[in-house]
Amino acid sequence: MIELVIDQRRKDLGGFEVGRVLPFAKRRMVGPFVFFDHMGPVEFAAGFGREVDVRPHPHIGLSTVTYLFNGEITHRDSVGAIQAIHPGEVNWMTAGSGITHSERFDTLRQTGGKLHGIQAWVALPTEDEETDPAFANHGPDDLPTYESPDGKLWARLIAGKAFGVEAKVKTRSPLFYVHWRLGAGGQAQLDAEYPERAAYVAEGSVEVNGRRFDAGQMLVFEPGKPVLFTALTDAIVMLLGGEPLGPRFIEWNFVSSSKDRIEQAKADWRAGRMKLPDADHDEFIPLPEPPPPANPMS
Repeated sequence: MIELVIDQRRKDLGGFEVGRVLPFAKRRMVGPFVFFDHMGPVEFAAGFGREVDVRPHPHIGLSTVTYLFNGEITHRDSVGAIQAIHPGEVNWMTAGSGITHSERFDTLRQTGGKLHGIQAWVALPTEDEETDPAFANHGPDDLPTYESPDGKLWARLIAGKAFGVEAKVKTRSPLFYVHWRLGAGGQAQLDAEYPERAAYVAEGSVEVNGRRFDAGQMLVFEPGKPVLFTALTDAIVMLLGGEPLGPRFIEWNFVSSSKDRIEQAKADWRAGRMKLPDADHDEFIPLPEPPPPANPMS
């Protein structure tokens, strides 16, 4: 039933840590999900430095999906969108042929407070990789919710189709992305609707197939059988997956079915040919230099 367990790898982004889950050496993608980062949780004091902000940077060939449990982030991009995201909303940015954006923490910088959320990337189907870039923010009214009669399960469909409902978020391939809140002792089942499925424990502990799993672990499931979860504590679980799209190349912030297309994107960014956000035209993240070749004498 459980094909693989992936433990998050903590990475410092220069002011706060994220738990990197996907891509993983033994599992690059789950359905179209090609990247999965657990942001925080971190408690900021008011007045923290601007080094925490994510300066303008580029993407191609994917959609970024930002979802928060706590806090606020302001998105700015090269198609003109400026949008603060709050808990219970989703920011869905389609990079397509190319987009640049920044993520700012202006409100938290003024007030202080907790930041906790998930940033995921969804690869685009080959025929849509060069689609026009776009951005959309969706509030709770666009994201179906459910609560069990015993109050032990609360669920929100963030994107795609699952459990007989569909979110009002434009997606390009069959997928599902769900936020579960489970009360201690509560149970919930993930159906076998899609061939590729995973669950990430963002908070608390759950039991699956007689085994305990804790915050920071992703469970990747074999296809074909439903999966029963029992909450050992109050827990937050993110469900994700869908139909596979085929392999993708990933380098820095670029995703594509073509290695040559990634090389072109790198050249475009290095040469300044990708438009910066109008509100963020005075700074950007440069293309990382490749590591030097290993010294054969070392």
